[in-house]
Amino acid sequence: MQAVSRRLVQRPLAGETSIYSSSSLRSLYGVPDYLNGSDNRRYSSSLATKGVGHLARKGTGGRSSVSGIVATVFGATGFLGRYLVQQLAKMGSQVLVPFRGSEDNPRHLKLMGDLGQVVPMKFDPRDEDSIKAIMAKANVVINLIGREYETRNFSFEEVNHHMAEKLALVAKEHGGIMRFIQVSCLGASVSSPSRMQRAKAAAEEAVFSALPEATVMRPATMIGTEDRILNPWAMFVKKYGFFPLIGGGTNKFQPVYVVDVAAAIVAALKDDGSSMGKTYELGGPDVFTPRDLAEIMFDMIREWPRYVKLPFPIAKAMAGPRDFMVNKVPFPLPSPQIFNLDQINALTTDTLVSDKALTFQDLDLVPHKLKGYPVEFLIQYRKGGPNFGSTVSEKIPTDFYN
Repeated sequence: MQAVSRRLVQRPLAGETSIYSSSSLRSLYGVPDYLNGSDNRRYSSSLATKGVGHLARKGTGGRSSVSGIVATVFGATGFLGRYLVQQLAKMGSQVLVPFRGSEDNPRHLKLMGDLGQVVPMKFDPRDEDSIKAIMAKANVVINLIGREYETRNFSFEEVNHHMAEKLALVAKEHGGIMRFIQVSCLGASVSSPSRMQRAKAAAEEAVFSALPEATVMRPATMIGTEDRILNPWAMFVKKYGFFPLIGGGTNKFQPVYVVDVAAAIVAALKDDGSSMGKTYELGGPDVFTPRDLAEIMFDMIREWPRYVKLPFPIAKAMAGPRDFMVNKVPFPLPSPQIFNLDQINALTTDTLVSDKALTFQDLDLVPHKLKGYPVEFLIQYRKGGPNFGSTVSEKIPTDFYN
């Protein structure tokens, strides 16, 4: 009987209009349009189309909806990538995830979207045809590719500059890319003492040269569960019992919660096109020195704070051998953690948001303060388990165990 009813709904008699059509039912029972997802900006993508193509949108804005965004996210398997893919997928966007390693690398991302909405695609970053194949069906390209140290196979300039330039040129040739977002770093400048920051500045210039309507995001040092600052710090402290303050730990920076950076990228995609051709500097709400941030880390991992001031010449001497040997030995060297020569050079200057720069506020966002939830992942480093630690007597009332 149910099958017959379905056929009657789908196949009205010739010359007649089905009384079971969605429009008839809405008019019959007075179902408002906003419940059907129409005429409501909340339930649709507002991706600025620049007059190129048509975006098919439907649904109420959740992961099973269709936002109209088909985004190729280069670098999606990295730290920021997983948070960006999650935010794109949960609003009904299709996300193409290029990867160059094992097929297990993007596996965790597939669960973030509805069935078939997160699509891993193998590619070679040095093969232009491979890049074109991944961009073929996309209307948005987001470049997160970057690295803060060199390897035998990839230099600073190739990873942070030349790859971004190549992606921008391919996107320009594509013709159907409505938005291109380049993720750079706070402090990017051609005069920076850091090679990575100089390469990022060159990448910004190359991207704007190819695509003047592109958007550049300059996030500060990002904090989060898989970050590459607090995790190495905590591991170093657990192993050696002290924290080295390179250069005295007096330089200033504005670390930012990684989820806020992902939200800023999505907010730029969903605006009316006002963010196109602009650069945003994404720093946290508070200014820290390395010692200030280390205090928060020590408090969270419940260890007694112990510091050793390390002058820049000594720190550079400790980090220098890896950079000298990286291209001179026939085997890969370990990835640098705290003693990264390029990052030590970057510590010689403050890395703060400029006074007149566009920030989170211009995207109608308020970044999280770091103390609290954004650093709670550090409880994994507590001695004896999450409820314990060396300084547990200062954190837990004496009657806790009674």
